[in-house]
Amino acid sequence: MAAAIDLYAYQEPILFLATAAVVVPVFHRLRISPVLGFLAAGALLGPYGLGRLIPQYPWVDWLTFTNPEGTSRLAEFGVVFLLFTIGIELSWQRLRTLRRLVFGFGSLQVFLGALVLGIAFYAFRTVDTITAATIVGLALALSSTAIVIPVLAERKRLNTVAGRASFSALLFQDLLVAPILFTIAVLDTSKPEVTLSSFVILLLQAVLALGLIIGLGRIILRPFFQLVTATKSPELFMAACLLVVMVTSLIAAVSGLSMALGAFIAGILLSETEYRRAVDVTIQPFKGLLLGVFFVSVGMSLDLVRFLEAPVLILSLAATVIIIKTLTIMALGRPYGLNTAEAAETGLLLGPGGEFALVILGAAMIAGLVPSGIGQNLLLVTTLTMVAIPLLARLGQRLGRKLEVRKPLDPLVTISPPADEVGRVIIAGYGRVGQLVGEMLDRHKIPYLAIDLDPARVAAERKAGKPVYYGDGSYPEFLRACGIDRAVALVITLDTLSSIEAVVSAARQECTEITIVARARDARHATQLYELGVDDAVPETIEASLQLSEAVLSDIGVPMGLVIASIHERRDEFREILKKSNPKHDPDRAVFRARRRVGKSHPSPAIEQVTKVS
Repeated sequence: MAAAIDLYAYQEPILFLATAAVVVPVFHRLRISPVLGFLAAGALLGPYGLGRLIPQYPWVDWLTFTNPEGTSRLAEFGVVFLLFTIGIELSWQRLRTLRRLVFGFGSLQVFLGALVLGIAFYAFRTVDTITAATIVGLALALSSTAIVIPVLAERKRLNTVAGRASFSALLFQDLLVAPILFTIAVLDTSKPEVTLSSFVILLLQAVLALGLIIGLGRIILRPFFQLVTATKSPELFMAACLLVVMVTSLIAAVSGLSMALGAFIAGILLSETEYRRAVDVTIQPFKGLLLGVFFVSVGMSLDLVRFLEAPVLILSLAATVIIIKTLTIMALGRPYGLNTAEAAETGLLLGPGGEFALVILGAAMIAGLVPSGIGQNLLLVTTLTMVAIPLLARLGQRLGRKLEVRKPLDPLVTISPPADEVGRVIIAGYGRVGQLVGEMLDRHKIPYLAIDLDPARVAAERKAGKPVYYGDGSYPEFLRACGIDRAVALVITLDTLSSIEAVVSAARQECTEITIVARARDARHATQLYELGVDDAVPETIEASLQLSEAVLSDIGVPMGLVIASIHERRDEFREILKKSNPKHDPDRAVFRARRRVGKSHPSPAIEQVTKVS
C-alpha cells in the first residue's frame, strides 16, 4: 500500500511556480518588469495579505505563503546566483579597471550617505542614540543588488556609464555587509563572548576564506570542468555548475562573509576560463527562478496594515531616504567622470534601499541596538523604496535623456565599452575548417569568437591564445551569451548535418538579421540550409570538385588567371542554382543585413569595403 502523501508539504513550491507562470508572461506582455509582479504577489499572498484571513477562512491557507523564514533561506540563493553570473561577466582585469569606481565612488557613496542619513534621523528624533543612528544610516545607505542589476540588464543599461557606476557602488556595498554585521555582533550586549579580539579573529578568518576560494579556484576549476566536459553529459555539467556555486557560497558564509560574495569570487575565477559562457547559460534558469523567490519574499515583508496606520510617516521616511541618497550620489558623480544625466540616473537607481538593509536592521533589532517599533517602520520603508526601483529606473533614463539634450556628453570622461561589445564574427565549430576561417579573419584583422564542444581542443586553443569557448551553439541562450545580437556574422563549420541545422535554427530564432554562412555536406543539404535561412551554404562536394578542376587545369598548362576566373564563375553558377531552388530566398537579404550590421557595430575596413562593393 502506498504511503500517504502530505499535500501541504508541496503547497508553497506549487504556489510559487503557479505565481511565476502567471506573473512572467502577463507582465512581459504589459511590458512591465516582472520584478513588480513578484513583489505584488508576495504582498498579496504573504502573511500580511491574504494570510490575515486564515483565522476566519482556513482554506485561504492553501493560497498563501505562510513560512517567511523558509522562503527567505531559499530566496538568499537568488542573490547568490545573481552575484555568480555577474562575476562570470567580469574578470580580474576588468575589476582592476573599475577599482576607482568600486573603492572610490562606492565607498564615498556609502559613508557619506550613511553620515547624512544618520544625522537626519538623529536630528528629527526618529532614533534616540548615536549608535542606532549610525546603524540605520549604514543600513539605508545600501542599495538593492538583486533588483537594480536585473532592471539594468533588462533595459540593456549595464554597459552604460550609469550602469557601470551603479554596479561598482553595489559591489562595494556587498563587500561592506560582513563588517557591518560583525560590528553589530560586537555591540550586542546579550553576547558577552563576542569581544574585540574575537572580532579580529573573525576578520582574519574571512580574509583566509577569500584566499582559500581564490587559491583553490585557480588550481581546481579548469581541470575540474575539463573532466566534467569530457563526459559530454549536460546533466553532469549542470550539476558541476551548481556544486561550484553552492560550495563557494557556503565557504564564505561559514567564514562570516556573505554567501553572495563567495559566489561572486567563483564567478570571476570562471570568467578567465573557456567555460564561462556555457556556465552562464546553465545557471541562468536557476538564477531567474530563485530571484523570483527573493522578490516574493521581499513582498511578503510588506505590511500594508502597518502602512495604513501611519502612511504619512512611512512615505515621508521613504522619500527622505531616496532624496538624500540621490542628491549625495549626484554630488559625487562629477569627480568620477559622470555628467549630470549619468549622475541623475545613477542616483535614482541607488537611491532606494536594498535587501541587505533588511538583514542589518533585523540583526540590529535582535541585538537591541534599534528599537523594535522604529525598526519595523524602517523595514517597511526599505521594502517600499525597493518596490519603486523599476519605476525610478525608468524615470532616471528619461531624465537622463532630457539632460543629455541640454548638455552633450563629454568624450573625455566617457568610459570605453568592454571588449565583448566589439562587432565580430562567431565561428561555430573550431576544427580544421574553423581554424582556417579564424586564421583568415586574423589576417584581415576582423575580431572573432569561436565555440566548440571538444574540451581538449578548446583547452589547447585557449593555451595558444585563441578566443575559443566551450559550449553548444544550438542553444539560443548560449548564442545570446556569445553576443550574437552584436555579431557581424555567424560561420558554421560543424561536420554533422543535424548539428549544423540546429545551430542555424537557433541563430535565426535569436537574431533574424545576422549573416549566416554554413558548411554543407552536398548540394541537397545546401538547399535545405537555404530553406532554414542561411545566407550562404558551401557544399563540400562541389568545393572539392572545383579544387580538383583548378589543380588539373593549372597542371596541364592553362594560364592561372583564366583558371581562377573560370572557377569563380562556376562557383557563382552553383550558388545561384542552389538559391533559386529555394523559393524563400531573398537575393538582397545578405547585403541588407551586412550593411545594417556595419551600422550597428565597428568592424574592420575590410567588411566596410565588401558592403560598399555589394
